[in-house]
Amino acid sequence: MELHMDPSDSPVRAAATVVMLRDGPGGLEVFLLKRHGRSDVLGGAHVFPGGKVDEEDARLDMVAHLDAPVHRLHAALGEPALDELAAAVLHVAAVREAFEETGVLYAQDVDAAAARQAQLLLRQGRAFDEVLALQGLRLAASRLQPWSRWITPSVGGVMRKRFDTRFFIAAAPEGQVARHDDHEATDSAWLTPREALRQYWEGRIELAPPQIMSLAHLACHGTVDAALAQARRRRPPVIVPEPYEHEAGRIMCYPGDERHTVRERALPGPTRLHYRNRRFEPSGGFEALFTPES
Repeated sequence: MELHMDPSDSPVRAAATVVMLRDGPGGLEVFLLKRHGRSDVLGGAHVFPGGKVDEEDARLDMVAHLDAPVHRLHAALGEPALDELAAAVLHVAAVREAFEETGVLYAQDVDAAAARQAQLLLRQGRAFDEVLALQGLRLAASRLQPWSRWITPSVGGVMRKRFDTRFFIAAAPEGQVARHDDHEATDSAWLTPREALRQYWEGRIELAPPQIMSLAHLACHGTVDAALAQARRRRPPVIVPEPYEHEAGRIMCYPGDERHTVRERALPGPTRLHYRNRRFEPSGGFEALFTPES
């Protein structure tokens, strides 16, 4: 994975991601997709389901097809400067992207059979809002809990494109099976956050910094309920990574680091990642992902 230090003139695009969670034998687990190697966004890397907001997302009848009023979804995001419709659209985009990429549909009274029928309609070329109308579905947008907001820096990102991405966490719906689509994603797995980071450390999977830092954060929680409870108690942090050149190489800093313009810590774990050997790692080794650096 390359770190681009030349300035990007790409416009910042709104995006939404669903970090799907479940309780497994070893504790909280996260669903990860391996993006197709030819993808122009994090090709070959393991990511959470998500993508950019489409114009069609705003065309959805929010009253008919959302399980919560738009003002409530807006309040949950904790962004007063954002208008209510834009907040609702982010929730719609998150649900749609998760559905398109995993087959899991966050909607009221939807079992595995209903989700498969909706997926079939989508593959027949029906628009997402049309699928919902045909099946009379109401999205369970309120099950998505705002978790964090990541804005790709203009310099030092791992992508040429820039995104303003809202990360939501949500328990996987019971009875539905998440799976990669064999198109945009070629593999998938449920892993504990620590195991995902272990596989990254051993070179078995590739992760981008937002996934690394988010997994380190989720590793603090043993259950889905614990993660959701913390998310409800706090305003989602806004994270704009800031890179700088050091004699030891390139370093990506996060809020709370002495070199970051925001001095208040936003996340547990390290406040900086060093770019070494074509990957990102904290200075203190693997265990430093789970404890703050001094």
